Amino acid sequence: MSKTFSRLLVLLLVVAGSTLAVLYRERFNAGLLEHWVSDAGNAGPLLFMLVYAVATVLFLPGSIITLAGGALFGPFWGTLYNLLGATIGATIAFRIARYLGADWVDARTGGRLKPLKQGVEAEGWRFVAFVRLVPLFPFNALNYALGLTRIPTWHYMIASFVFMAPGSFAYTWLGYAGREALAGGEGLVQKILLAIALLAVVGFLPRLIGRLRRGAMMDVASLKQKLDANQDLLLLDVRHADEFTGEPGHIAGAVNLPLEQLADRISELDDWLEKPVAIICRADRRSSRAALLLGRQGFADVHIVQDGMLAWQKAGFPVVTGTHP
Repeated sequence: MSKTFSRLLVLLLVVAGSTLAVLYRERFNAGLLEHWVSDAGNAGPLLFMLVYAVATVLFLPGSIITLAGGALFGPFWGTLYNLLGATIGATIAFRIARYLGADWVDARTGGRLKPLKQGVEAEGWRFVAFVRLVPLFPFNALNYALGLTRIPTWHYMIASFVFMAPGSFAYTWLGYAGREALAGGEGLVQKILLAIALLAVVGFLPRLIGRLRRGAMMDVASLKQKLDANQDLLLLDVRHADEFTGEPGHIAGAVNLPLEQLADRISELDDWLEKPVAIICRADRRSSRAALLLGRQGFADVHIVQDGMLAWQKAGFPVVTGTHP
C-alpha cells in the first residue's frame, strides 16, 4: 500500500467518522454512556476511556463525557479516566494530523505563518501547557493543529495530561456533585460549593497565566539601549492616535495600536507571538491592561515600559511628533 493511498484512507476514515458523529450527536448523551459502561462490567472504565478517545478524534464535545465521568466514577477515578481518555484521543488526533499534513505544511508554510509556526515549535511543551491551561481554541481542533508542528509527541502527551488536570478535575467534580444532588447524598451543600469554587479557580486561570507571561518591567534606559542596538523588539504604543502623533510625541519606530482596538486587531501582531514586545503608554495603567491581554493570547515575552512616556521624556530621550511610522 503506497503512502499516498494510506494517507487518503486515513483522511476518509476521519472525515466519514466525524460526519457520522455530527449527524448522530443528538443520540450521544450521558444516559447512553452510562448504559454502555454499566453493561461492560469490569471493563467499564476501559470502554469509557475508549469512547472519550474516539469522541476527541471525531470532534464530539468532551464536556458531556467529562461530567459523566464524575457522575459514574467519582471525583478521583473519574478525573483519572477523563484525563487518560482525553490525552489518548488528543494524541491520536495529533499523530493523524502529523501523518497526513506535516510535510505538506512544512513545504508550503511561508509569509506570516512561518514565524508563527516556528515560534510555537520553539516554545514546545510550554506552548502546549499554556493552551491547555488557557484554552484559546476549541480543544478538538487544536489537537489537529498542533500535529502540524514539530513539537515532540511525548512532550505534547505529557504536557497535555499534566496541564489539563485542573480543568478536568473541576468538571469531573461538577459531574460528581450533580449526581450526588440527584441522589440526595450527605454533605450536598459542601460538595456543590466546592464545585463552584473549583470552576471559579479554572475561570481565573486565564488572568493568572496572563500575569505570569507578562514578564518583568523594563525601564526606559534598558529600552533605549535595546533600540540603539537594533534588537529584534516590537515597541507597542497603546495610547490614542492623537496622543501618539501629537504632544508629547512618540518614540521612533514605535507601532501605535490603541488599547481599545487591541483585542480586535491583535492578529496584526502574530509575527511577535514568541518575540519580545515592549508596551508603552503615558504611564503604566493602560500598558498593564494591554500586557495582560497579550499574555492571555499567548504572547510569550511581554514587558511594560516602566512609567512610560513620562519616564522617557524625563530622561531627555528623543521623541517624534506629528508623524506616524
